[in-house]
Amino acid sequence: MTVLIAFDGSEDSKTAIEYAARHLRPEPIVILSVWEPLLTQITWAPLAAAVPVAAEGDDGKFEEEKQAEALAAKGVELAEAAGATQVTPRAERGGGPVWAAIVDVADELDASLVVTGSRGLAGARSVILGSVSTRVLHHAGRPVLVVPPPKKDD
Repeated sequence: MTVLIAFDGSEDSKTAIEYAARHLRPEPIVILSVWEPLLTQITWAPLAAAVPVAAEGDDGKFEEEKQAEALAAKGVELAEAAGATQVTPRAERGGGPVWAAIVDVADELDASLVVTGSRGLAGARSVILGSVSTRVLHHAGRPVLVVPPPKKDD
């Protein structure tokens, strides 16, 4: 089976990768970063229309796709540094909310476990999407591990 770890670059998602790599039995791991061209986001999230729109580059890839690929590769580095082996990056183009793309990839991979941080990136995007980890938990139909942020030393 495969463990799917959702990674958006936030501190909580970094903590989730490190926790899973240290505590789960060795299984193949896929680090998933979901991306969408901004034009697609505008169709389901009108607030995104206030941001300048980027087009495909000369290599046929959207800037958002390149960023997601780099982010997934960074997630692989984090997992390997925490002791995981058999780690693969994956950048997935979403067609709606991020949580739905995570659930779809989990179904495609028949993931034995989906791992997320408890909170992702802050700002307008998180307001638009709602709680990704909560929605994955309720819609995945398979085990989901939601990793809380590390305790802060006082």
